[in-house]
Order: sequence, then structure tokens, then C-alpha cells
Amino acid sequence: MIEVEDAQFEEMVKRALDGLPPKLGREMANVAVTVQLEGGPPNLLGLYQGIPLTKRTTTYAGVLPDRITIYRRSICSICNTEDDVIEQVRRTVIHEIGHHFGIGDPRLRELGW
Repeated sequence: MIEVEDAQFEEMVKRALDGLPPKLGREMANVAVTVQLEGGPPNLLGLYQGIPLTKRTTTYAGVLPDRITIYRRSICSICNTEDDVIEQVRRTVIHEIGHHFGIGDPRLRELGW
């Protein structure tokens, strides 16, 4: 396990989001990405909660934003170096964004995410 300061971890998440291809970022709609610094469900690195883009219909309106939560403590607990944390944050952010686009866990695993 490695300890990463809160602000540093949040910056890692920001960089992972900024590293997305611009076209992908433009396609993301009504979604907020948050960082939970402490706690979180056991063995869960990130969580997507919401209605995937593929499930939204013409009646989709007036709903709260979808939420992607990245769990600092869980990620740091499986990493040994700062570079490991950076890579795991990137992988977790991409994985959860995949859910926002309607991609399920089996397909994400096939794709290496």
C-alpha cells in the first residue's frame, strides 16, 4: 500500500479525465466525477451510478447527473508506487466512463479495462 495525499490523488483523477480523447469527452453528458478520499466499499476501486447513454430515451430530462466515484483508499491499498496509483486511477476512470457509455463489465474486461 502507498499513501497519496488527497490533493495529489484528486489531481491524478483530473489528469486521467483530461487525458480522454476530446471527442469522447464531448459525448459525456450529465455526469459528475467525484473522489471519495476515505472508506468506500471493500474491493471497489470506482463506481458508476446513473442511466447509461445507451439507455436514455427522449423522455430523459430533469434528472440528477450520473455519478462516477473514484475511491482513493481502495486504489492506494493495491498499489506499491506512485506510478502504480497513476496507472490504476487511469484504468479505473476509463472503466467507469465505459459504464456511462453503456459498456458492461464483461466487455470492459475483454478490452483490458
